[in-house]
Amino acid sequence: MRNTRALAAAGAAVAVLGVAAPAAVADSGRVPNPSNIVALPSVIAAGGQLTITVDGCPHGGTATSKVFPKTNLTPIHGANDTSKGTATVDANARPGPYDITVHCSGKSLTRPAAFTVIGGVQGGIGGSSTSGATPTDIAIGGALVTAAVVGGGLFWMRRRAEKQV
Repeated sequence: MRNTRALAAAGAAVAVLGVAAPAAVADSGRVPNPSNIVALPSVIAAGGQLTITVDGCPHGGTATSKVFPKTNLTPIHGANDTSKGTATVDANARPGPYDITVHCSGKSLTRPAAFTVIGGVQGGIGGSSTSGATPTDIAIGGALVTAAVVGGGLFWMRRRAEKQV
């Protein structure tokens, strides 16, 4: 009985290896296809840097888009068939979604709307697009400061009068 179980287990192991071996041999000669294009961050301001990662690209390749120049992808050590690169989005890129096309191992793949460019920030002026305070702003501010000075003076004079009594 024991010999029968051992023989059945060995037969099952041989059958599994026999089925898996041709698949492994066929897989080793395959040409990988680029897949899973990931752009991070997915929303970026014009002029920002974008990291592109592609699976199925073991020897590196290139990535292109309308808003950045051709970017080299280099293999990531320790990650099977994955490559990555960094692209700088044009400073004058218009807001909206953009595609990325990857070329590796003689094959191409395009990911539509891989990332979105948003409008740039107007730094240095507090995010405001006006040229300064309007006359109404100045009048309101002046009235508030005057009210605070008068109210503070009256309060101080009243407190002072209470101490003398």
